[in-house]
Amino acid sequence: MEYTKQPITLAEQINILKQRGLVFEDENAAMRILSQISYFRLANYWRVMEENSSIHRFRSGSKFSAVLSLYTFDSELRLLVFNAIQHIEIASRTKINQHFAMTYGPFWFMNASLAANEYHYNKNLESLHTELARCHDEFIQEHFRKYDSPEFPPSWKTLEVASFGTLSKLYKNMNDFDLMKRVARDFDMPQHEYLRNWLESLTIVRNYCAHHARLWNAHFAVRPKMTSRMRQRWISNFNFPNDRLYPQLCCIAYWLNSINPQNTFVQDFKSLLTKYPSVQPSMMGFPPGWESEPLWQ
Repeated sequence: MEYTKQPITLAEQINILKQRGLVFEDENAAMRILSQISYFRLANYWRVMEENSSIHRFRSGSKFSAVLSLYTFDSELRLLVFNAIQHIEIASRTKINQHFAMTYGPFWFMNASLAANEYHYNKNLESLHTELARCHDEFIQEHFRKYDSPEFPPSWKTLEVASFGTLSKLYKNMNDFDLMKRVARDFDMPQHEYLRNWLESLTIVRNYCAHHARLWNAHFAVRPKMTSRMRQRWISNFNFPNDRLYPQLCCIAYWLNSINPQNTFVQDFKSLLTKYPSVQPSMMGFPPGWESEPLWQ
């Protein structure tokens, strides 16, 4: 089928939504909002209000203001999560480098004998090469002005400009499981498999935040490993959809507690829910009684 639809004005967009049953308290304000936030970005938030998704008919009483409230909640949630993952990324980068550099020297990431898979080893070095080439930080530029061998700066410089995704892939492809476990234990995780999986999982969440994707009711392809055998305050109820945001937030809260026990992530998240009482935690995969879990108290 050939696509034949043509662009429509903001007034026409509002008229379509009104015909489908969405209530506008202030159409002029709605028009200003639609001039700044596109129709199909907001559509991700009003779809949960549809009683018939095939004809996009809204449930009775559905309001544009509720759509905007949900959108704003999601925007603030992304900022909160992105900031939290920033702390996790920096700590992970530091710990991984400390352990591997002290054991294998400044160029451990170039050591092919430490790689579990040759293909991924080569791809990781390609990624590092690309990230260094586009880096304009003075400490990298100064290094290359002074040294031309080896090809890469030492790990404590190179890893500072590596993306979270590349860091995750480097750790995942290491074959020294004892050393990997030591890094994991620094974050109070029982085994390196959890750190490896959580790094990969939170890389995806971080990318959702960085690219302004919907976070609140998203489904995630990479699901964090869950176990009851954690070393610090954790959860006991594992009866929840593991592809939603709740397990991701549990990982973030636990990880932050291991880095800085005085962090305010849990309190900040609860305050956000209080600010937006219409938001249902169940849409993010939160199970009943989640507030009573030790992790969330």
